[in-house]
This record gives sequence, structure tokens and C-alpha cells, in this order.
Amino acid sequence: MESAIRESADTELKNNIQYVMQELKDSSIIRETILFGPEGIIIASTDDKFTGTNVSYKDLGSWDAFTAEKDSKKWINARVNRLNNTIDIYVAVNSGPVGKLGYLAKTSFPFASVKEAIHEVYKPVAMVIIIVIMANILFGYVLSKTVLGPIKVLNSVTKIIAEGDLNVRTRIETRDELEELGKTFNYMTEQLIKMKERAENANPLTKLPGNIVIHEEITKRINDKKKFTVIYCDLDNFKAFNDKYGIGKGDEAIKMTAEIFKESVKKTGGADDFLGHEGGDDFILITTPDKADALAGYITSEFDKRIRNLYSQEDISKGYITAHARDNSIKQFPIMTISLAGVTNEIRPVSSYGEVTNIAAEVKKRAKAEKGSVFILDKRQS
Repeated sequence: MESAIRESADTELKNNIQYVMQELKDSSIIRETILFGPEGIIIASTDDKFTGTNVSYKDLGSWDAFTAEKDSKKWINARVNRLNNTIDIYVAVNSGPVGKLGYLAKTSFPFASVKEAIHEVYKPVAMVIIIVIMANILFGYVLSKTVLGPIKVLNSVTKIIAEGDLNVRTRIETRDELEELGKTFNYMTEQLIKMKERAENANPLTKLPGNIVIHEEITKRINDKKKFTVIYCDLDNFKAFNDKYGIGKGDEAIKMTAEIFKESVKKTGGADDFLGHEGGDDFILITTPDKADALAGYITSEFDKRIRNLYSQEDISKGYITAHARDNSIKQFPIMTISLAGVTNEIRPVSSYGEVTNIAAEVKKRAKAEKGSVFILDKRQS
């Protein structure tokens, strides 16, 4: 109807609308269709006797409902006409300016046609429902195989790992994100094993990684062809201090040294720096060559300041303590100092962990021969 109104001149409007009416009437779906003009005059109808007459009293309520809806977007209204056993639907057609009604079409559907239409709708709806149910069954099966199955596997493996068995692995072959998740899960388990080994190897006093992890870390940097500097630490006169003040005080000195090393990495080191504790008073710090001097400077300076707090005021005043030497003789031992020996592959190549430790042993002897806290870096080219 809107198309007929838009495309028709005033003289052709009635005939064109009437043609549309006839098509509707021939469909046998509707009982009656009426088109009201802006003034409430019937322009066209499936029953010619109504054409040209005014809106009837039975349609007046619906007409008023549309014309009263100023500045609104009302375009449809429906009511049940029990007298004629029809459903009357009023639709605004080609509405005029805001607040004015253009045309109003009334279409009456007999109850029988509505029931028949609903019955016809049931068939495709029922078919759609059947298809949806079958699709859901198929989707559920695919989901159980491709998603729920792998999730159950991951859940089972997680419980096994939680019980302490880190040797279990997942095997998911779905060629999608779930398979990638399975691989990540296996990688996580391998990292847990390494973390467990590190925890078991950690020094109980300082909680720092021990010999095994230190070995792995140095070897990894050698294999990765990274430039590094390894700083070995040894406390001078520690045994004499431990003998005189006792194991408790000796442990305090060890923990204090560990804290100084940690602070040095935090304040002057790099993100990849590694700190380990071989045992006793032997610490190892792995850093990059450009950070070594700053780290060593912080460690020696802070150690000299803090170590004095562990001595009695009397011994600090004397500048030494009296204790048994290794040969069981009584000797005087100066206040503890720290000797740092550096080994780097920046100047000459280093091919193994054993080579690093051998060079460090030589440099450490030179460092301990110096007075006070020192850092000596091996700069030999061969």
C-alpha cells in the first residue's frame, strides 16, 4: 500500500489501491481491508460499498487512538472483534508530518484464517525444533570429544600433580588452543620440577640456591654465549670469629652477608643477575660485566660498615680478636673483611663451569692476600 501511495498520482490512487485490495481479497487470508484517508474518508476497500464513506463508529476508537498520538511513533494497533469473529489490525500507512496521520489501513482476519495460519506455522516451527535438538545433540557430542575430554584429562593430571607426582604429562591432540594449553601445562610441570630441585638444593640458612643450581646457571650462560662476570665471595677471618663468638653469631654474619648481596643486586644490579650460596661463607653472584664494579663496590662498602656491629666494643677498640688458629695456636685476628674474586668471559673465552671455578680459586688467593675488603677481577687474556 505504501508503494502504491508513493507511486500513484491523485487520480490513479484509488484504482491502484483497489488493485492491491483485490490481491489481498483473492488470497483468502483476510476478510476485509479498508484504507482511510487523512480526513477519515474511506479511499479504498475490498467491499466497494464502503468507498467514499466516513470512518464508522466501530473504527472510530482506533482512528482517534492514532490521531491523538501527537509526536509519537505509534504505527500499529490491534483488537479482537468478537461480533464479527475477526482480529482487526490498524496500521499507519505512509504517515504524514509529526502529529498528523497520513493514511490508516484496517485489515480484518477471521479467526479461522488465524487458526489455519498458526497451524501452518507449527509445521516449520516443529521442524526447526527437531533440527535444533539434533544440532545440540551433535554439538554436545563434539564438545565432549574436543573440549570436555581434554578438560577432564587436565583435571585428572592436576590432581595427580597436587599429590606430589611431577612425572605425569598430558597428551592432548586436538590441533587447537586446547592442545597448546596441554603443552603449556607440561611445560609448567617441568618448571615445577626445576623449582622443587632448587628448593631442595637451597641453603637452609639464607634460602639461596645451592651448588647444583649455581652450576646450571653458569653452564646455561656459557651455552647461550652470553657475556657474564661471576663474583666469588669469601669472608676473611670468619673461622676465628665463629670460634670466639659462637655458631649463632657466625650465622648472623652469614645472613648479614646474604642481605648485603641481595641489596646490591636490587640497587645496582640487573634483571638477570643471579645470587647463590655454596655454603658457609662462600657466596656467588653472576652479573653482566658492566655491573660488576658497582655491585662489588656496594658489597665491600656495606660489609665494612655492618660487620662491626657483630663484634664487642672491646674487640672493636682493639681492632682484633684473640682466637685459636688452625694449628691450635693462639693468635690475633683482625676484624672480618670480605674478599671478592671476579671471573669474566668478556676478556677471554670460558668454556665450562670447571674452568670458571679454577680461575676463581686463583683470583681468590690474590684477593685474600690483600688487606681489607677488596674486589679483584681476573683480566688475563689467556
